Amino acid sequence: MSERPEEPSQASDAESLLPIDEHVEEGHDAEGRKVRHRGIYLLPNLFTTANLFAGFYSIINSMSAQSALAAGDAVSASKYFGFAAIAIFVAMVLDGLDGRVARMTNTQSAFGAEYDSLSDMVAFGVAPALLAFAWALGDMGKVGWMVAFIYVAGAALRLARFNTQVGTADKRYFIGLASPAAAGVVAGIVWAFSDYGIQGSKMSFLVALMVAAAGMLMVSNIKYNSFKELDLKGRVPFVAILVVVLVFAVVFSDPPRILLLAFLAYAASGPIQYLLRLRRDKTLP
Repeated sequence: MSERPEEPSQASDAESLLPIDEHVEEGHDAEGRKVRHRGIYLLPNLFTTANLFAGFYSIINSMSAQSALAAGDAVSASKYFGFAAIAIFVAMVLDGLDGRVARMTNTQSAFGAEYDSLSDMVAFGVAPALLAFAWALGDMGKVGWMVAFIYVAGAALRLARFNTQVGTADKRYFIGLASPAAAGVVAGIVWAFSDYGIQGSKMSFLVALMVAAAGMLMVSNIKYNSFKELDLKGRVPFVAILVVVLVFAVVFSDPPRILLLAFLAYAASGPIQYLLRLRRDKTLP
């Protein structure tokens, strides 16, 4: 990867046989001069690719669960639904790592940002919607797939708006519910209830309300804490690691229910804070 202006070079015979053009990205050096960078950064894009694969794996398991339900195998369907939900939570971890790795290793790029958004659309837009549709919304007919589309469209609009606000928005807050958090609500509902053997057809209306609400919150102007002000590289008191251990212990004591409650609480925190601000503004003279 070159940090200097690109110089013309003769491609090797092996390279010329590949029907793939080299990626060239324009940028600026420390002195403000325009430079052209060849190639992409491998490390952060590995995490992004793993995020994309986790979303794809979730979709495959949702399809397998639907096939199992059609065959009358509720046990296998519940297992596949669990795998699909877990894959979405794994995608969240990978999505958080790729950005932090890029910033810590100074390997940010426009290509990485666009690739990350497309991967997020699959993992936190399409995969949760298909999971909810396969588990509960499919029994509602056209209403079900309309609700699923509302969620997918909300995720797409949320990601597009986020990309256009990079560099101008307050980093302390997200404008609208972040797509990973919305996916956590949807995946958490499916995982928590299917783990108990509850069929989604018995609570289709509730699931439809939750999925539609998550989609609308993503495109709302409600502020959510981004937690980006947390300094993970600096020193912290020793008690902090004990708190981390306690959090892990609580989560792993009952992952489906604990994660669902955590993401529901975060999703509800935005509207609650918004209403409190409105009430405070009305009481001020």
